[in-house]
Amino acid sequence: MSAGDQRNGGGKPEDMKPVGEIWPEVGRAECLARGAALKWASGVFCRPEQLERLSQYRKRESQRTTSVHTRLKTMVQSYLEGVDWGLEQLRGARAELQEVSHALKIAGRESTQSWEGMKSLEKLREVSVNHQQLVAAVSNLPRLYSVRSMVLETERLVESRRLLEAHARLMDLEQWQDDILWQLHGTAGTARSPLSAEDQELVTKYFSGVGKLVDALGKELWAVVSSALALARQNPTPFVSAVRIVEREEALDEALLEERGEGRGPGRPLPPGRPRCWRERFFQVLEEAVSARFRSVSYLHTRGPGLAGHLSALQHAIMTDLATVRHLLEHCVPPHYRLTEAYLKASHRCLHAHLAQMLEENVRVALMIGESLRDQTIQMGLYEMENLLNRFREALVESGKERRRDPGNHKHKFYLHYLLASISNCIILKKSIESLQQQQSRRSAGRFSRTPPNPLAALDRAVRRACRLVMDQLLLDLQPFLPGLLTRPWLIQGDPTPKLCSVLEQHLELYSCVRPPCRQRLQEEAQWLMVVEYVRALMQKRLVCRSGEDRRQLAQQMVQDDQQFRELFQGLEGEGSEPEINPLALLPVLAEFVRLKDPGMLILEVSGLAAKYPDISEEHVLVLLDIRGDVSRDIRFAVLDLLEQSAPALPCGYRPIFTDILVPPPTMAFCLPTAKCA
Repeated sequence: MSAGDQRNGGGKPEDMKPVGEIWPEVGRAECLARGAALKWASGVFCRPEQLERLSQYRKRESQRTTSVHTRLKTMVQSYLEGVDWGLEQLRGARAELQEVSHALKIAGRESTQSWEGMKSLEKLREVSVNHQQLVAAVSNLPRLYSVRSMVLETERLVESRRLLEAHARLMDLEQWQDDILWQLHGTAGTARSPLSAEDQELVTKYFSGVGKLVDALGKELWAVVSSALALARQNPTPFVSAVRIVEREEALDEALLEERGEGRGPGRPLPPGRPRCWRERFFQVLEEAVSARFRSVSYLHTRGPGLAGHLSALQHAIMTDLATVRHLLEHCVPPHYRLTEAYLKASHRCLHAHLAQMLEENVRVALMIGESLRDQTIQMGLYEMENLLNRFREALVESGKERRRDPGNHKHKFYLHYLLASISNCIILKKSIESLQQQQSRRSAGRFSRTPPNPLAALDRAVRRACRLVMDQLLLDLQPFLPGLLTRPWLIQGDPTPKLCSVLEQHLELYSCVRPPCRQRLQEEAQWLMVVEYVRALMQKRLVCRSGEDRRQLAQQMVQDDQQFRELFQGLEGEGSEPEINPLALLPVLAEFVRLKDPGMLILEVSGLAAKYPDISEEHVLVLLDIRGDVSRDIRFAVLDLLEQSAPALPCGYRPIFTDILVPPPTMAFCLPTAKCA
């Protein structure tokens, strides 16, 4: 029996159905093949002489048919082998599934049988947990017995201000308490269960002395911090001990919070009373001590009666305390405390609260006596305010002179910061002056023979002087880079504009800390100063164009500089702070004047320039023509005639810019003939 007969169940060939009945597609394909063959044969053997090649055609077609049959048999054989392999895999998988199913049934029966045995182990588990807790309690008995004695010993150490030893004992007690609480949560290897309220209350009651020790230690600690100024002059050791304890507590807080934050361990809770944040409390106590110091300042070291004496005593006390903090206490704390700065800020806040702006309280007391006395008090205060502001302006002038005489002195390191702070303080002071003036009755205007005080005018003069000094400092910082502007290296490389922008950016960032409206005023003045210095460098004719390419490069570089300046000022200015007249608009106009290709159009360009900037002079225009390097004498005369005829007056509100820019006088060529030496 053939392989095909075996696969079909061993039936005989005569019993099998025809292939066309099983697969109708095969019959249709055979019919199509026969039709195609007849069509091909009728086309090939249409003439008698072609019949001679019949044997050749028959042989070729026979070989082709044999090859096709061979390939078909190979393909069918491969297909059948794949089917056999797939069936074998399915048989193996079915057997494995049967084994797994049988094993699962066995496991289910065994788990059902062992469930009753597991129930009987619950009591054993409870006994094991209780046993573990008893073991922990027995192991902690020595500690528990010594808790009372440790608490009493720590109390004695706190009372004798042996703070470091007391804190070490306290840390041990807290560690014991934390360990016991953690052990009561469960045992190693089992899930941690929540601590019952009874156990929590029991441990808390047993360690109740620990909480009282924390309060007592903190009380002594803050007492030491409060008296830090006195201790620094006598014996700073207690203060150093207090700082060390604060740092220990802060390190413990950070370690515990970090451990919980990283999620290490099975969620161990924070110990009672943590975090303590004693470093923050340290600075709070320090500020409270400063405030108490202000309230307890006596009238010793005074130089006048009443209010003047009190202010003199305050000044002496503040300066003495700051010197003590700077030279003594600063060395007793870690550098990151920045104790002097913190003490200075606390003193500033306390002084502000202590003086809050005092004069108004005197005015209210005077009003209880009579309105006339109230007005006299206000007017005396305004007179003194005006005198103070005048002296303040003189001090600013003297400070500026000293700065110019010795710019490298270390004490002038924060000169600009002090100027900007003075401007902000003047703005705050202005509100207080206006408030006092509003409290004064109108009938008191002509009641006094003296000239009415005008502190606001004195304040404005002081602010203008401070702003002028700020601009002088900006010019001083820009000065090293200004000589490089509008030179041949600047045209090629673009330097030093980035360095100028860096200096401007540093100053503008400082100006942003000043209170408005002086903040905008300083930004506008910085713009004016930069443009004036830029145009002044242009007027010095450091760069004269030799060709049209030079003029194009010069104009392009000026436009790029203008863009850098605009980005800098626009990036640091706030909304609504754009000046009414932007001086930076001058730079593109001058660049366009240089870029102009047709010299004949310069007359029209000069006319527009004079209309926008009426303070421009003939000397300025002649320098611009010289920089171009291609202007004829006729055009020069025409431009000068135009300027003489127009010469418009300065409009109202116009701020001159060319008036501040002096044109250097032309260098006269030596015209005497030279003779050779005899």
